[in-house]
Amino acid sequence: MDEKVQAIVKKFENGKISLIGVMQDISEELGYLPEELLREISVEMEVPLSQLYSLATFYNSFRLEPLGEHHVCVCMGTACHVKGSPRIAETLERELGITAGQTSSDQKFTLETVNCLGACALAPLVTIDGEYYGKSDQNKVKKLIEKYK
Repeated sequence: MDEKVQAIVKKFENGKISLIGVMQDISEELGYLPEELLREISVEMEVPLSQLYSLATFYNSFRLEPLGEHHVCVCMGTACHVKGSPRIAETLERELGITAGQTSSDQKFTLETVNCLGACALAPLVTIDGEYYGKSDQNKVKKLIEKYK
């Protein structure tokens, strides 16, 4: 186990109550929760691996795969959906050669759809690396992706 990760686990030695804390700290450190590390945490903290996977897949803040260099999100909330976000998502899938939930083979882009980004006045909304691009359309996102390539 990596020294930094081992230090995180040691910090939370008081049992099952701190599982989420351990997972959050490791996720912050590495950007995701690698399978081999979850196995080690399971043994170290005497917690079933299934429980760790349950937590990792329940909370949106946890990832089991690393993100690409650029994280692209398309809002699919009601306002964005009505204003064309499904077409924008399809355009991004074609441009990036991946489907929502995947990372490109060169690890350059991860594409996700989310239920709501909370900025309905900017619909349809796309974020890239946390930067908001409101009132998007298919042409606008094609140009944005070129900028990030």
